[in-house]
Parts: sequence; C-alpha cells; structure tokens
Amino acid sequence: MNTEPNLTTPEHQRDASPVVAMLVRAAEMAVQRSVVDPPQALRAGRTILAKAAAVPGGAEATAVALRAMGLAERELGDLEAAEQHLRQAIGTVGAPGERLAQARLSLVTVRTERGHPLQALRVAALAWAHLSPLDRAKLDTQRAVALACLGRYQEAVASCDRALRALVAAPGTLDDRRFLAGGLLNRGLVHAYRGDWDDAMRDISACLEISRHAGLHHLARLAAANLPFLAVRRGDVGEAFAHYRAAQDTLFGFTERLATMRADFAGALLAAHLPGEARALLSLAVPDLEQSGGRAALAEARLKLAQVELLTGDAREAITVAERAGRELAEQERHSWLPLAREVVLRARLALEPPTPALLAELIACAGELERDAAHLAGAAALRLVAAETALAVDDHPTASAQLARLTLHARPQERWMPAGTRLTPLSCETQQRRLAQAAQVPPVVRQHALALEAALQEDVPGAFRAVREGLAEMGGRMDTLDDPALRAHAARAGERLAAFGLRLAIRDGDAGEVFEWAERWRAVAAPAHARPLTGSGRLREELGRAALVEYVTDEESLLGVVVTGERVTLRRLGGLRAVAETLIRLRYSLRRAGLREGGAAPPQPIDAVGAELGRLLLEPFADELADELGDRPLVLVPTGPLHTMPWGALPCLRGRPVSVAASAAGWLAASGRGAGDGPPSVVAAAGPGLAHAEEEVGRVLARHPGARPVPGRRQAVLDALAGADVLHLAAHGVFHARSPLLSGITLEDGPLMAYDLLRVERAPRLVVLSSCDSGMARTPADGAPLGLAGTFLSRGAACVVAGMVPVGDEDALALMTAFHELLAAGRPPDAALAVSSAATGVPGFVCFGAGHRPLVRPATADARAGVQPVATGLAGSATQLDHEPT
Repeated sequence: MNTEPNLTTPEHQRDASPVVAMLVRAAEMAVQRSVVDPPQALRAGRTILAKAAAVPGGAEATAVALRAMGLAERELGDLEAAEQHLRQAIGTVGAPGERLAQARLSLVTVRTERGHPLQALRVAALAWAHLSPLDRAKLDTQRAVALACLGRYQEAVASCDRALRALVAAPGTLDDRRFLAGGLLNRGLVHAYRGDWDDAMRDISACLEISRHAGLHHLARLAAANLPFLAVRRGDVGEAFAHYRAAQDTLFGFTERLATMRADFAGALLAAHLPGEARALLSLAVPDLEQSGGRAALAEARLKLAQVELLTGDAREAITVAERAGRELAEQERHSWLPLAREVVLRARLALEPPTPALLAELIACAGELERDAAHLAGAAALRLVAAETALAVDDHPTASAQLARLTLHARPQERWMPAGTRLTPLSCETQQRRLAQAAQVPPVVRQHALALEAALQEDVPGAFRAVREGLAEMGGRMDTLDDPALRAHAARAGERLAAFGLRLAIRDGDAGEVFEWAERWRAVAAPAHARPLTGSGRLREELGRAALVEYVTDEESLLGVVVTGERVTLRRLGGLRAVAETLIRLRYSLRRAGLREGGAAPPQPIDAVGAELGRLLLEPFADELADELGDRPLVLVPTGPLHTMPWGALPCLRGRPVSVAASAAGWLAASGRGAGDGPPSVVAAAGPGLAHAEEEVGRVLARHPGARPVPGRRQAVLDALAGADVLHLAAHGVFHARSPLLSGITLEDGPLMAYDLLRVERAPRLVVLSSCDSGMARTPADGAPLGLAGTFLSRGAACVVAGMVPVGDEDALALMTAFHELLAAGRPPDAALAVSSAATGVPGFVCFGAGHRPLVRPATADARAGVQPVATGLAGSATQLDHEPT
C-alpha cells in the first residue's frame, strides 16, 4: 500500500519568487489529490509542468508535479507510466535534494510492484540520507512492501513498527494521518501473510477507522478491499464474497488495484479448497495485471493460477503457467518462491507421464528446497509422501522407505531411525537435529499416511487400517484448533488422500461393508460442508425401508457400486469409468438437442437408447440384489465423479420410480429428519425475468398450496423469505459454472442470486424447487459432494432440492411443475411426485437431491384438501423460449 503525499515546505522555498512558490504549492496539492482524484491530479500536473518550464527556478515545481503525476498514474493502474514520471522527477536538474528523495520514496513501491523488490530497497537507501526524520518514517512504510514481497516478513513488520512509532507522534497533518493509516494497512497485510489473523484484522480495522475519520475515502476503500481476503482466511466464505461485491464496486476504474484485490482473494479461496472459484477470479486478474505492469503481483497470481489449473485437472496448462511464473519470479530475484513453482510442474508431470527414477529424484530435491523455508514445511512433507508413492511405483523400495522414515521420525523410537552403536560425527548430528525439527512440523495426517504405507509394505493390513483411522481421528480433533484456514485446507486435502488410501485398502480387501464404511469416511473428509457423523447400517436400513441405496466409488479407472438394502450389503465392480463418462456425455448432448429443439432436428442419438446403455452400466449389475422389485423399488443414489451431472430421470429403468440423489448415506439419513409438519407447509414462490411462463408457473404453484404467497423476484426478498418458508419455488434462468460451482446462480430482477450468497443463510426451507436449467448441476475438482446451488441449499439445512440438470423449455417446465405441485399438495413425497410428473409429461431433466422420500404434508391433512386437479398426462405445448444453457 502506497500512501505518498508529503506537504513539507523546505526552508529554501521562503526565498523563492512568489510565482515559483505558488507553483510548488500547487504541485504539492496535486500530490495530495493524486490518491483522491487521480485524473484531476494528472491534469494539474501537466498544467504546472507547462508553467514551470517558462519560469526561472521552476525545477522544484517540476519535480513535485512529476511526482504527483507518477502517483496518479499508479492509482490508475499504469505502473509503467508511473515509473517514467517518477524517474523524470528524480532526474530534474536543479531540484532540491529533498524533492528528489521524495520522488525516490514514491518510486520504492512502484519498483516493488513492477517486480523488482531488491532494486526498490536500493532506491530507498539512496533516498534515506536526504529525508527528514518524519519522511524516513514514511519511507519505512514503503520499504515494508518490498521486504514482504521478498518473504522477509519479520523485517517488514519491524520496518512498520519503527515507522508507526514516529507517525503516531507526528503533528497530525492530513499527510501524517494518511501515512499512519497506510503503515497500519501494510503491517496488517504482512501479519496476514504470516497467518497472524487477529493482528491483521486489528491493524486493518484501525486503518479503516483513521481513514474514514480523516475523510481519506480512497484509502478506506483500499483497506476494505482486503476484507474479502481476510474473511475467507478467517473461515467465513459467505462474508468474504459479500465484501468482494462491495470492493469490486468501490475499485471500479482502478484496474491494478482491483486486479490485485482479486488475486489476493483468489489465493485465499485456493487455500480454502475452492480452486474453481479462485480460477474465475484469476482469469480476470492476470490480464489486468499484465496490462498495468504489476509484475510482482502478476508473478504471484500466475503461480496461484498454475496451482489452480493442476487442482482442477488441466495438468498441461499447469506446467505452462507454472514455468512462466517461475521465470518471472527468478527475474525478480524472489528465490524463496521458486520451489513452489517447481512443485506444481513436478506434480503436473506426474499426472501426465509414467513415473521414472529421474522424476523421483526431482521430487525429492524439490521437497528439500521447500524445507529451507519454515512456511513451506507442511508442503514439503506432503511432497515427500508423493515421492515415497512414486518410489513404490518405480519399484524403488529403499528410497520409498527412506522418504517414509523422514515423515515418521517422531512416531517411532529413535533406535529404529538410527542403528544402535552408530557413532555420529558433528555433521551427522546436526543433520539429525535438523531432521527432528522438520519432522516435528509434519502434519499428523501426512505422518499417519506414511505409517499406513509402511504397514502396507509389510503386508500388515490391520496396522495400515489402524494408522488411517488414527490419522483421521487426529485430524478431526485438530481441525477446529487450526486458526489458519490455509492449514485447515491443507489438512483437509491430506485427510482426503488418507481416507482415499483407506478406501483403496478396503476395496483390495473386498468386504462390501468395509468398502461402504470407508466410502462414507472418504466423503465426510472430501466434502466437509456435507459431512455428517458416520451411522451404523442398522438405522440406515430402518430408514430405507424397502428402498435401496447405491453408493458409487472409484478405484483408479474402474467404477464400483455398493448396494445397501434391508437384507444385505453387496459390492459390485461395474466396469470402466471412461465408458460411463463418455456415454453420459452422449446422453446430455442428446437431451440438450432435444430441449433446445435446434432447427427441429432430432437428437443425434435416441435418448432412450443412450439412457438404456447407462442403465446397463450403472444398475443392471445389481439385478440380483434388487431382484423382482427393480421396477418400483425407490432408490437413493450417491454419485461420484462425472455421475454428479447425471440426469437420472432419463434412464428408462428409472422412469416413474422415486429416486433421490444424496451427497452421502450419512447426509441422506440426516436430511431425512426434516419431514412433514402437522399443518399445511408455508410455500413461497418467485419469478425471474426473461421467461415467458415464469409468472404463470408461479401462479399455478401458489394456487395448489393454501396460504402460499408470492415473493418479489429480487435477491434480498428471496433471501429474506428463506427464514420462514417450508417450500421455496424459483422459476428463473439458471447458470452453472462447472469449474467454479459457488459462482453458479439464479437470475433475478436485480441480479443473480449466487450460490455463495446462500453461505450466509442460517436456515433453508425443507424443500427448494429450482425450476431452471442446470441449477442442479454439480462438479468438484477433487471429487466430493455436489456443489453449486443444489448442494449449497442442502449444506444449509434443506432436506430436499428439486433442480434441473439440462435445458428445459418454458412450456415443458410449466407442465412438469404444475403436475409436481399437484402431487406434492396431495401428500406425495417429492421424489415420488417428481417421478410421476416426469413420466406423465415426458420431461426427464429434473432431479430430486437430498432426502425426497418424506411428504411435506401428512396424509390426513392432504386428504382433507379440496380442489386438487388430476395430474396432466401430456405436454402443455412446444417450447417457445428456453432457459440459459452455458456453451
């Protein structure tokens, strides 16, 4: 954060001519305006330059005016122009040394932001001798930015501390208060980089208070722009996005500032295990940083983007971006960052090519480089674990054992690490102490994973299971004690890999009950927003009744399924995951063509034929378990991977059959607790813009539920309605973002209702009906529970969400939803109501998520109602307008 203007009037100015003195005062005012109204400061600077050139002795005014123009260009995001003006100011012949030093003071932050923090520190050293004590304090606030960029956080905090002590005792001019607030902001950001969240929030809050009290609105906006970053790092993603909305508006027009804010926020989202949302922000930030010349922030943003590309599955792009980020960081002499870029490249290569001894050696070397920085010890441990697994893949057991031993040093007696009788030289003793210190920083989940691998290598399967269980138990006990969400996210990722290892052990063991147990453990770790305590199969079977639960899991490239019924638990291998994914793509494409009615053309392949093929792949192997009841037995399906995008109603074998799709068996069981009430449910409905039949659809919904009421199709009105409603029906356009599901939304009159808006909702209705295309779509890069709108409503407490999975015509949606609500009001549970109405209307594109087997009204209440019309058995007409389908 740069907080520049200095209004000190040098002693020699008293002897200058009145015209020169007037120009200098005007230039100083332009400096002051540069951070409040940059365009006006630029205009004033040009005018002063023109006049100073015509006046003898105008060098001082020229230097100050150029400095004002440099600061204004920086605020507007043109760092190259900012540096040009500041260098011209420094090169002004005849200007006082103090003025040249002040220009250098301003250049410090610009050089840092352009990717040259070491040069910035040299510029600061040149300025120091010619500055007053108070200006030196102001220079210290700028030096802190360069020091933080180099990872020298302790020095940066010390620099801010020194500056703030002097600025607190300053006379209290507007300029003094500006630098005081700016120094607090800079120190707060350094605290944030170090993970000291309470200190960071205290400093930034103090900066906001001083800025607002002094009328420094621009500085207050810049401080507020850090609130999204801090909120997500403190664990409140919903609040973070609310701050982001506000910051995006206040920074509009300040390109470089807005891009930096987005990149910082993206980094926090990445740490919070939301790589898709981080990618969406980085795709906006990186081009703007390239254009503005903010090379320091650009290199960091590019590194984050490389990490995101790897996490979201594009390993080739991750390599390209990481290598470019590495070159930029090397040019900036930011050597402590280079191992992070190298790690991304190595992990991406491991995803693209067979492991080799050479790649193994690079992984071990990179882990060693990461260990040199205390901030990267957890990442180094995770990479050593990858190296151990790679060593096993190339059949190098000694290297695998050596890497695992580095991770389990604190979990084993020291004599197992060092043979008895070994005489240590001073060097080996030093190495041993260093390794002990590093081993103390190994995350417990990583350590337990290493212990499990060691046990598996010795064919000690019970010991491997025990290590995994202990690791997950320790992770569960420690998660709430980790103040740093980045550490929580790192632990969650490591825990997910550990749970997946336990699942692989269970699959290898082949016991169906064990596979089911570990699949549930894995889902609880992979998707903590949907996690529920594991429950014994007894209560699950009781709740299922005559229904069956099918939980899908993956084993490398194979798909497996576990069926739980009232009689038994069965495991079946279903075949290749790729074949299922490719057939699903064909089904969705056929449904999309049919929904869009493109040129009246028929789908490229009959929908029933493709759906039947998927049914054979996904359900036919369970024919023995489901026996003669396959035709009408209700199903609860727990998908994995690409199955999160499955329009299950399009499978002929499921047509007319109640189906609920759940994040996990435990989650379905928990949602089952929200069933029918004693009286009629409270129903609200809202219509969005741009749909021909939205208002009519809302009217029909309201007519079928006594006491139902309309809600304005506006964001806050809908959010307010959630608190008291049992049923929410939204008829509006839907947009799904596959790679950033929390940025999915429903279009309302005043803008989209985003999935992240729902994170701040304290209570969700029992049933949410999203009558829009793709609103039920879900995808997670790290394959966990569904995210997006449907998943977010479920995570906030909804028992059931009915949402679209493919494009649906307006009139088709009108017919389906009319029939659905008639059945719902008559006492049918949502899953059965959707199954019957979909079969009757021929609209298969909606899915029932959560626990849809409980009715919203008790049968006695439903029977007492009058005026329920028969369910329509045909389509209401051809589609005239379609909901949005992202290309």
